[in-house]
Amino acid sequence: MSKQVVSTTQAPKALGPYSQAIQVDNTLYISGQIGIDPQTNEFVDETTTQQAHQIFENIDEILHEAEFSRADIVKAGLFFDDLSDFTIVNDIYEKYFETTSIEAFPARSAVQVAALPKKAKLEIEIVAMKPTTK
Repeated sequence: MSKQVVSTTQAPKALGPYSQAIQVDNTLYISGQIGIDPQTNEFVDETTTQQAHQIFENIDEILHEAEFSRADIVKAGLFFDDLSDFTIVNDIYEKYFETTSIEAFPARSAVQVAALPKKAKLEIEIVAMKPTTK
């Protein structure tokens, strides 16, 4: 088993004692991302829509750094500060995956939580897996 830290300056640095992502063999575990612009370390906007778009940009950068793609995503966990934003985020989520050549959307959970880091509107964590070659 090979374990490797994945980190890029093109996504926000970790806000605490954790890694942006960890790769174990052919699986990538991306820590929860919030809508922070990595250049300013501030939220791109206060709206859920803009934060969701930034989150997916951050995820793309981490995937790219690890040489993974959207098509490799097998599981997404979505954490909302207000579940009434579900439809807004669901539409963005669907468009995000429409650009991949996947046969099915990743497995997913979506929950409302009491609070998120820095009072974010949304946080998304990802698990991606490359097919094994035989």
